[in-house]
Amino acid sequence: MTVRTRADLVALPEYVPGRTVPGAIKLASNEVSAGPLPSVVRAIADAATAVNRYPDTAATDLVARLGDKLGVDAGHLAVGCGSVTLCQQLVQATCADTDEVLFAWRSFEAYPLVTAVVGARQVKVPLAAGHALDLDAMADAITPATRLVFVCNPNNPTGTASRRDEIERFLERVPSDVLVVLDEAYREFVDDPEVPDGVELAKEQWAAGRDNVAVLRTFSKAYGLAGLRVGYAVASPAVAATLRKVYVPFSVNAVAQAAALASLDAEDELMARCRAIVAERSRVRDALLAAGFEVPVSQANFVWLPLGERTAAFNEHCLERKVVVRAFVGDGARVTIGEPEENDAFLAAARAFSG
Repeated sequence: MTVRTRADLVALPEYVPGRTVPGAIKLASNEVSAGPLPSVVRAIADAATAVNRYPDTAATDLVARLGDKLGVDAGHLAVGCGSVTLCQQLVQATCADTDEVLFAWRSFEAYPLVTAVVGARQVKVPLAAGHALDLDAMADAITPATRLVFVCNPNNPTGTASRRDEIERFLERVPSDVLVVLDEAYREFVDDPEVPDGVELAKEQWAAGRDNVAVLRTFSKAYGLAGLRVGYAVASPAVAATLRKVYVPFSVNAVAQAAALASLDAEDELMARCRAIVAERSRVRDALLAAGFEVPVSQANFVWLPLGERTAAFNEHCLERKVVVRAFVGDGARVTIGEPEENDAFLAAARAFSG
């Protein structure tokens, strides 16, 4: 006898993480190459001595610190095991199998997976020219069945970012019963003043009586805690409370909570790292443009090469030179901005490919 599982999951592809190749430079997963700060390592070591106890499932201290940092009450916050888990919880909290989740494509590769796991329908809206989100087309695609819209800003994997006027115009067109999720995993790398802070934008929307805007952020990227999995949502109290109802108890472990708090203590130093990455991002993009590649302006810690049918060959070429990039075959390659010497190795491989 074979155990019966959901038939629709047979065709669901598994999430494919960036590859790790021993001895190679990994620029595939948008991680920060520099390790955690010494103060954060000490906090992790201290927390490890108490792992025989369950963590605070409400992450009370972390929620309080985030509330102070962001200027919101604790009731507006929900933590999760990375922002990707919160993506799935948001779909669970808003959708049944007859409902729709709408997002741009190509965008974060987890969106279709978490939608399918919950059993909701996927609506993918093609990107605009220049590899940016087409927010007008996304608004046009909303139907009475739409329950949630993911707006990845900056967008993963293209790095492009939508500006305040575009987002505000989009929000005006979204029905009040449709939740808009501004996914800001890469917010700390934004240097364009026209790209809004989603939390501040959400607070403006709430003040105007629109409670259907939520924001996702993570400690995985700028804060360098990808291996510990801490993310958070900032939403109206009703949405945040619903998120907490579908939360898996204790899923943000005690070590992760301690590391997140220590990272907030060291925020100035970590943001200095982000500024260095932004400077490297400009250098890498300029070099790629000079080598003849198309590279849209990025507001994240990676660059996007829309190589189309050349993507697979570019990926293999880089692997032969011990550089691991993230290839989306048929579309393009996403390349994380690493340390200067790592970026130099990638640029040497890219120049050899274009030459």
